[in-house]
Amino acid sequence: MATAERIPTNLRTLLILEILGKSDQPMTATEINAFLGLPKQTVHRLCATLEENGFIIRHGNSRHYQVARRLRELGSGLLHNSRDHIARRQILLDVAREVRETVNYVIPEEAGMRYLDRVETDWAFRIQLPVGTNVPFHCTASGKCFLASLAPKARAQLVSSLTLTRMTGATHVAAEPLLEELKQIARQGYSLDQEEFLDGMVAIAVPVTDPSGRFVSALAFHGPTQRISIPEAIRCKEMLQASAIRLRDALFGTE
Repeated sequence: MATAERIPTNLRTLLILEILGKSDQPMTATEINAFLGLPKQTVHRLCATLEENGFIIRHGNSRHYQVARRLRELGSGLLHNSRDHIARRQILLDVAREVRETVNYVIPEEAGMRYLDRVETDWAFRIQLPVGTNVPFHCTASGKCFLASLAPKARAQLVSSLTLTRMTGATHVAAEPLLEELKQIARQGYSLDQEEFLDGMVAIAVPVTDPSGRFVSALAFHGPTQRISIPEAIRCKEMLQASAIRLRDALFGTE
């Protein structure tokens, strides 16, 4: 990082956002400033401005900051509108040709997992969840994929904050069984929706990570039980994982 005297004034806010974006946990202004070396009051003032404008938010009632909705939307928009969107779309099309079911690219938000991109199946009978739809964390393959990516303590804290609404007879509505499944997902590298969100629909998801191994999104596909079974979905996991690596390289490869 450049020395404080050499950091242009109009770059300081961006550097704060970059530091928080790279951190896997909330940070205080003092911890952020350890990377910058600016006057203490300057960093506190800049963090307050970013908080007032919705780019960062305090973690609970603490002095620790984390990225907020507006910054995540900025990041999603940059990815969607960049040339990387073309490469991402091509990979989704390749997966769709393999599985012949609807393929989804899904990101976490406060309201749940949001469908950022998708390729619809060409079957007349399909389960439609349009781009922009938010679905729950606790009963979808993509949501459980995200939850399993968290460190165990953060995972337990987030699960305890969720309303585990029963969507079907198979939905987890108690924290402990859900946490046990999330441990298994973290070990095996993929997650399943076994008619937990919608009766008659199954899904599988794998994580797409950045070069540091942090969760970015889920790559998933779903279909009706009339066409696809859980064992058939699991047989596609290695292809999905290889496609997730292709997505990582497309999104984070060198310019």
